[in-house]
Amino acid sequence: MEKIIPYSHLLSFTKKVFQQMGCAEEDAAVAAEVLLSADLRGIDSHGVARLSGYIRLWQAKRINPTPAIKVIHETPSTAVVDGDQGLGLVVAPYAMKLAMKKAEQVGTGWVSVQNSNHFGIAGYHAMMALSNDMIGMAMTNASALVAPTFSKEKMLGTNPIAVAIPAGTEPAFVADFATTTAANGKLEILQRKQQHTPEGWVQDENGEASIDANILKKNGSLLPLGSDKTHGSHKGYALGSIVDIFSAVLSGASYGPWAPPFPAYIPMPENMPGNGLGHFLGAMRIDAFRPAEIFKSHVDNWIRRFRNAEPIDPSIPVLIPGDPERIIEAERLKNGIPLLPVVVEDLVATGDLFGIRL
Repeated sequence: MEKIIPYSHLLSFTKKVFQQMGCAEEDAAVAAEVLLSADLRGIDSHGVARLSGYIRLWQAKRINPTPAIKVIHETPSTAVVDGDQGLGLVVAPYAMKLAMKKAEQVGTGWVSVQNSNHFGIAGYHAMMALSNDMIGMAMTNASALVAPTFSKEKMLGTNPIAVAIPAGTEPAFVADFATTTAANGKLEILQRKQQHTPEGWVQDENGEASIDANILKKNGSLLPLGSDKTHGSHKGYALGSIVDIFSAVLSGASYGPWAPPFPAYIPMPENMPGNGLGHFLGAMRIDAFRPAEIFKSHVDNWIRRFRNAEPIDPSIPVLIPGDPERIIEAERLKNGIPLLPVVVEDLVATGDLFGIRL
């Protein structure tokens, strides 16, 4: 049975854990907020369930809790940031703030990041731009778990893309999705529940279809968005490749099969061509294109028209990207965050490691 824990309790606990890792109080607060944003928005695979994974990376000296984040190259509208092996949960917000600052000055800002780590949900970073009347974009490369179309070798990460667009009176448009049929975290949830995957999520080491949620541990792989060529997997493969190039090749991070793995027990790839994981973040000031209020009124109109599209089943309305997460966030802020028993046990063990009570 799931255990419901108030958001404020989980936030305080997570912040203390990051502080015990050696993070400065401000960085620990940012990291905890970014990580918990996943649980709030119903993306349970990327929230506190991953906290122990960050701890193991820190223990393996693959995360620097006190990074000297710095800009190593820039123009008025672009920059490359070196995250100094810091938590991606801290490095990415730094980079997004820089992108927003550049957008404020010249209309748009684009920042690529090298030498970072897993940055939580992409949507959090993209949504940072909303309050400044800006469109936000965020993407990152990740551990190689995905086989390109026609391949049985893992070459790409789940490589998410997020775009956040402000509206006027309507809630913002927020698209946040992996470029795979399912994110790796969804497999982890199924593993905890001891359930199989739906068809089309994974393949075995020979490239044959599988429904084994543990297939990655048996040298299998995730499939690109679309599952197979007939259903458009070449498009998911292309999207994941774009993210990899924008995030890692452009920044000087390690790309493709050389991306650092999230599980600390997996050895780092040999002959890595770059530094750490890479991110790509962007901000566009709306009034660099047209008056913000006029744009947002048209986004409102767009949202209302799509929301009122005639549904196939009258009991299932047409949704706008961001609707499900927004609804879940409101409910969980009020009533607490449900956690599976195995996740609670993991958090208790993490707390015990540092003498922190959940």
